[in-house]
Amino acid sequence: MLIKPKKLQPGDCVATASPSWGGAGEPELRWRYEQGVKRLEEIFGLNVIPMPNSLKGEDYLYQNPQARAEDLITAFKDDRIKGIIANIGGEDSIRLLPYIDFDVIRENPKIFMGYSDVTVSHLFCHKAGISSFYGPAILTDFAENVEMDSYTIEMVNRTLFSNEIIGEIRPANEWTSERLEWIEENKNRRRTRRRNLGNEVLQGSGIVQGHLIGGCMEVLEFAKGTELWPEKKYWENSILFFETSEEKPDPSLIRYWLRNYAVQGILQKANGIIFGKPLDEKYYDEYKVEIQKVMKEFDLEDLPILYNMNFGHTEPKFILPYGAMAEINCDKRNFTILESGVE
Repeated sequence: MLIKPKKLQPGDCVATASPSWGGAGEPELRWRYEQGVKRLEEIFGLNVIPMPNSLKGEDYLYQNPQARAEDLITAFKDDRIKGIIANIGGEDSIRLLPYIDFDVIRENPKIFMGYSDVTVSHLFCHKAGISSFYGPAILTDFAENVEMDSYTIEMVNRTLFSNEIIGEIRPANEWTSERLEWIEENKNRRRTRRRNLGNEVLQGSGIVQGHLIGGCMEVLEFAKGTELWPEKKYWENSILFFETSEEKPDPSLIRYWLRNYAVQGILQKANGIIFGKPLDEKYYDEYKVEIQKVMKEFDLEDLPILYNMNFGHTEPKFILPYGAMAEINCDKRNFTILESGVE
């Protein structure tokens, strides 16, 4: 069992950190960071503390992974801070591994949230034995042009500010992956929304339950074979969650990665899988073909799989608490989180 952190309340202090890319500290992007912080303050009533190195810019943070790790450990150590939210993902937070003090994380459980390359930091938390939250980041969801999406606001409130059971996660009515340049001239320009078709059952029937574990597929590849890779027991009776990044990986890579999970025995240990909506819905059908191909190769055609879900590299998004019990209902195309994410 992973330790659940305590829920957030208005008035709490939260830290912002840059465990991966340092863009939040770049002068031309500072407005974007400040917009995200303003939403935390005005919508959720939080007090925001940027970690000492988090706004030193991309060059400094690239060259100093130890400084990025120090920020994480500082935030976990600080009793004032009740939650930590990543500014943005990136592609090299695996370089923090030599500098992480897992004892500090274990002894100071608190909310930690982010997605994409922040998957690695979630694995830091997982190894330390605490539940963290695969969800929105400062520069993306919180700093959304014009206003935050009401779906994302609801999910933050349900998951981080309440110790009630999270419950059924309804699909968002609309979605966007449109890329508008992060320049101030675009600040008041809404991204184009498209109608969302909702959850899709790729295969399986009935109802299954399991605890949540997963992340961004490309980033999980960095962790394979390291001390971060979860022990076999954590994959048993799980619901795996997988999503892909803005790099829109070739469909053949989905096939290769899933075959690796199968030969490790991970797919066979799982009770079900959920897949996030691919960015821009590129390779939407091609990914489905590859997923089903691998399931057939390993006689896993009855494993329940939901597809096109609102998490990961899509907006708006819901939040997945690592280790929480969840349920896939294939007959109703429903996904439900069966417990609270926080104490």
